[in-house]
Amino acid sequence: MKIIDMTNPDRINREPDDTMILIESGKFAEQGFVIQKISLRLFVEKHDTNLGNYSLITSLVETDRGAVEMIYDEGYRGENALERAGNFLMANLGLSSVILRSVIALQSKN
Repeated sequence: MKIIDMTNPDRINREPDDTMILIESGKFAEQGFVIQKISLRLFVEKHDTNLGNYSLITSLVETDRGAVEMIYDEGYRGENALERAGNFLMANLGLSSVILRSVIALQSKN
């Protein structure tokens, strides 16, 4: 089962432009879910000559009982938007909030 937690799932109905894997151990458990992989996915939606790329960044949390993809950030984020988002998540305990939001979404569907 894969939950896409966003109002317009068609925005990510294609392969991402880039992906950054944050965790891929399969040994971390949270509230009975084994977290297998966490990644950020970048979808460039448009380009403005002054502002640059409009980026949609989603988090994808894959567990032993399903996966959840949700919006992490979006907007004109400049160059290296995916790398900066990933570094921020890893350095500021943002990873735990992404995991908890995903587990809550999975629990609500079961």
